[in-house]
Amino acid sequence: MPVIESLIRSEADGTISFGNHQLEVKSKLQDFEHAGDLYKIKTYNEITKLERNGMFVYESVPGTVAEHFSVNPDGVDFLVEGAKDAQITIQLEEDSEYEVYVDDAAVGSMTTNMSGKLVVSVELSEGVSHHIKVVKR
Repeated sequence: MPVIESLIRSEADGTISFGNHQLEVKSKLQDFEHAGDLYKIKTYNEITKLERNGMFVYESVPGTVAEHFSVNPDGVDFLVEGAKDAQITIQLEEDSEYEVYVDDAAVGSMTTNMSGKLVVSVELSEGVSHHIKVVKR
């Protein structure tokens, strides 16, 4: 999965792709319009953070590339790649239970906290993408 040179882009299937974990210097782009929403991306090798309309959506430490990122009422779905293992925080519905899948294998059920954040740890290596799917139970 190649890095996103423009930091964020709209895909033909209606999803977005964002992030560049190979950057040595923090880069950001704001006011990126997609499907009526405004996105702000900050990314480099240490962190990738995405906001929609000023609200938190996604954060990874260290930085990652997320492709075909989609949010629906039941959860999120995307491909992720990074240079090393990452902790990914995703904004979902507060105090709700979700099933987390990595490469179509269930890795467990998790409950979001009062702010609706769910944290997933993923083993990553350069050049290999993993499919992450989080589904509300």
